[in-house]
Amino acid sequence: MTKIIGNNDGPNGRNDTYNIGSRKNVPRPQTVKEVELGKHPGAHTVKIKGRKYVRDNPDGSKSDNVNRHK
Repeated sequence: MTKIIGNNDGPNGRNDTYNIGSRKNVPRPQTVKEVELGKHPGAHTVKIKGRKYVRDNPDGSKSDNVNRHK
């Protein structure tokens, strides 16, 4: 399964882009669409203040989170 990593490149650390495997800086709307189409089964979307973001499905591992600490 391809890892999705948030770039924390928007205001207040929001993810405006994500790295998906070897694909870098994929825009948030495109990433959300791919997740909603089922292309990334280990992830889901959440709506926060009217915007959708990508989150990993819970598994108890911090190293597997979209917003992992670097």
